[in-house]
Amino acid sequence: MIKLVEEKCQKPQADVSQFEIGDTVDVHCRILEGEKERIQIFNGVVIARSGSGTREMFTVRRMVAGEGVERKFALHSPRIAKVEPVRSAVVHRAKLYFLRDRVGKAVRLKERIVKRTVEESVAAPKKARRGSKNKRKTAE
Repeated sequence: MIKLVEEKCQKPQADVSQFEIGDTVDVHCRILEGEKERIQIFNGVVIARSGSGTREMFTVRRMVAGEGVERKFALHSPRIAKVEPVRSAVVHRAKLYFLRDRVGKAVRLKERIVKRTVEESVAAPKKARRGSKNKRKTAE
C-alpha cells in the first residue's frame, strides 16, 4: 500500500536530473508571492544527500555576502521545478560537512573531467599540438 502511494508521489526518472555530492547545481524553486508564481534559482554545492524514494533530500551550500547559507530540498517536491548540474567535482566523502569550516579559496573543489562519448569525439576536430608539423602545414 505504501509503495503505491510513493510511486504516485515520485517524479518520473526523466524529470529528476542526475547529480552527485560535490556537484555545483542550480536549483529552480517555485515561489508563491500572493497569487503569482515565480522561479528563483538557488546556486551552490551539494554537500549531502539523504533518504530514499519519495523522502530523498539533498543539501545545497552557497556563500552569500561572505556568510555560508545551507538549504535542504526534497528531491521529489512539487516546489522544485528542476535541478540543473553546472559542474562536477572530485570528492572522496559521502558528506562534505568539512566545507563549513573553510573560507575563501579553501572551499574550492577539484573539477571532475567528464569523459566524452565516441560520437562527440568524432564530431569535434582534433586541434594541432603546439609546435607540431601539422600546424605548419595548415598555415601554408
